[in-house]
Amino acid sequence: MGKKDRIIDVAIIGGGAAGMMAALAAKPAGGNIKVTVFEKMPRPGRKILVTGKGRCNLTNACGWEEFSTHIHPDAALLRHPFEAFSPSDTISFFKKIGLECVTQRGRRVFPASMKAMDVVDALVRALKAKGVEIRCGCKAVGIVKDEDGTFTIRCANGQVAYSKAVIISTGGLSYPATGSEGDGYVFAEDFGHRITPCFPSLTALRPAGYNMSSRWLRGLHLINICMRLYVDGNMVQEETGELDFTDGGIEGALGFRVSRKAVQALRNGSTVKTRIDLKPALSDDQLQAKGNLPIEKLLPAAIARAFMATNKANIRHYGLNSSLKRWDFAIESHTGYERAVITAGGVPAKEINPKTMESKLVPGLFFAGEIIDLDGDTGGYNLQIAWATGNAAGKSAAERYAQK
Repeated sequence: MGKKDRIIDVAIIGGGAAGMMAALAAKPAGGNIKVTVFEKMPRPGRKILVTGKGRCNLTNACGWEEFSTHIHPDAALLRHPFEAFSPSDTISFFKKIGLECVTQRGRRVFPASMKAMDVVDALVRALKAKGVEIRCGCKAVGIVKDEDGTFTIRCANGQVAYSKAVIISTGGLSYPATGSEGDGYVFAEDFGHRITPCFPSLTALRPAGYNMSSRWLRGLHLINICMRLYVDGNMVQEETGELDFTDGGIEGALGFRVSRKAVQALRNGSTVKTRIDLKPALSDDQLQAKGNLPIEKLLPAAIARAFMATNKANIRHYGLNSSLKRWDFAIESHTGYERAVITAGGVPAKEINPKTMESKLVPGLFFAGEIIDLDGDTGGYNLQIAWATGNAAGKSAAERYAQK
């Protein structure tokens, strides 16, 4: 059997969220297009299993104007894929493949079962029903474009495959235990792409001296608070909501929201501080008017103990009541890719066609998902990036190259 007899129409490197969506978009029902997913792990979708604390926050059901404010560093690349495959399309898609969804607070969308495994199972069933070939345990180690315009894909297990189009959807560097080890960046660079420096995002921020203070803080859950992020003494971000102190440091929704700028600042050698306002609805004057109440009248007991033990300098300087709006933490480090939800950085938007996700440098080469320099806040935004860019890449690759 020669190369021509074995050629694949669309090869997808990486069977995560973006890769599986790309495969489903590339393979129309009843079509004769050959679509193959190359996945290094024993089964696809490993990272999906750890999203949303195992519940899988599938998307966020808001429109583009709001959605785009949660995308970094520039949402422009995502606009066309998003409009072609919006959060409502995501919900309809999963319902069509047998997975009911529910929308919760903050318009976060989850599978009705609250089980990420059900999302993976539904996707795999849909892939098999469409006749998509899934080669698990098949780690791509080299991709080259041949003189005839096709791609040769070599795998660590000795397999060699040929394809008319290739979609790289290998993820980033976060949660490497799920298979995200940065393989796709190497492939992209081999084809001449520049990689925007990567760093962990949606990750825990570690306060200075946390080895000692964590005995007071670890396990606390704060709600209805305001957090401000300061870089070199200047406030650069303000968020309201809830946060958690964990063994890693400051996490939860607020910790994750400010982590992108905080990590960037730390990497640049800047000083970073967070300030927690425990009483954002009250002004300093309103707090002072409460008089000298004991701390237990102002805060729950566990939070009061932690506050008194870890905010002594501000309590002395501002007084107890005003210091409730000034609980400061100097941030000295952050957790790495082993705990980061997402990787910031990757293949830059300017090197990708925003309508098709095709490389501007190499015809027939496409990108989808976390490998792109495109990341979102916590709340379903990153999976929607995966679904939308995967859909765009899969459809475009099939339409442009399958019939050649």
